[in-house]
Amino acid sequence: MSSGKYHADESDVGLKTLTDARFYQISAETKEFSNKDKTLVLQFSVKHEQGIDCGGGYVKILPAGLDQTQFSGDSEYNIMFGPDICGASKRTHFIVTYKGKNHLIRTDIRTESDTYSHVYTLILRPDQTFTVKIDNNEVRSGSLTADFDILPPKEIPDPSVSKPADWVDVKEIPDPSAQKPEGWDDTPAKIRDPEAQQPEEWDSELDGEWEAPLIDNPDYKGEWVAPMIPNPDYKGPWIHPKIPNPDYSEDAEIYVFDSNKYVGIEIWQVKAGSIFDNFLVTDDVSLAEEWAARTNAAREAEKEKAKEDTPAPSADGSKTVEVEPEIESYDEEEELDGGHDEL
Repeated sequence: MSSGKYHADESDVGLKTLTDARFYQISAETKEFSNKDKTLVLQFSVKHEQGIDCGGGYVKILPAGLDQTQFSGDSEYNIMFGPDICGASKRTHFIVTYKGKNHLIRTDIRTESDTYSHVYTLILRPDQTFTVKIDNNEVRSGSLTADFDILPPKEIPDPSVSKPADWVDVKEIPDPSAQKPEGWDDTPAKIRDPEAQQPEEWDSELDGEWEAPLIDNPDYKGEWVAPMIPNPDYKGPWIHPKIPNPDYSEDAEIYVFDSNKYVGIEIWQVKAGSIFDNFLVTDDVSLAEEWAARTNAAREAEKEKAKEDTPAPSADGSKTVEVEPEIESYDEEEELDGGHDEL
């Protein structure tokens, strides 16, 4: 439990990861509920005080049946949400489980990776729309049907139709009337360097007759190519006709999770030090906004204390900077296989 190096209130502590290059699993049981016909809000704050370089910072909602002593990346979950950072890849994960399969949002959502507290909010509504907020500001909104590949497409290319063999989709062709200019090939690609001089130590009897080295010919025009003209037979791109997908069926309850019973953190971090706090699961959006506002105020206090702790410049204008020791190397492939296998 820690409030961090910079904080608004030393007594306000959160869960802190302590050891580098480790998996972390912790969960809390709550009263089981279904979110059918209700708005579901998942919110929490996380502070990557260590300056995170590679690791998760997300939270999961899990159904009944979880063995908390065996909680791991293989445990079934309903929703996974929150920041995930590794090198240049920085995104807010949003994954939902549907019929036993985990589905990641199609396009990445931005995230925060500085050393201050940030609050992440997911709002999932009965009309299957969602909103993602960071620090009470909306960063993405959409729907489970439009932004996820959960349901099969409504239409598919007609398998009984193929592009006609005589369909011409080449837009331009070489001009058949164009002719290579006379004398085009008379100019060689390489010539002897006119500025080169025979070395003084060159011995013609021993070394043979001296020749200047070859250089690129500045007058060489390259291989002649006929200019392109519009293809008179061009028909445009061929569009495959579509038919209704026999495997598609609407589902107005993708958002429904009949059993929500646990909240858990299941992450891998190369560099530990993240502090998780202010966990909230509710159907009250206004309440979530109030909680987020408190975290926003705390973050401003953290920034002010960090400024106060910044070393003053010396007479020559330089500053004393603390340098943290490097951590042990790690197996990136093992980390990716073990720590990001939710999909």
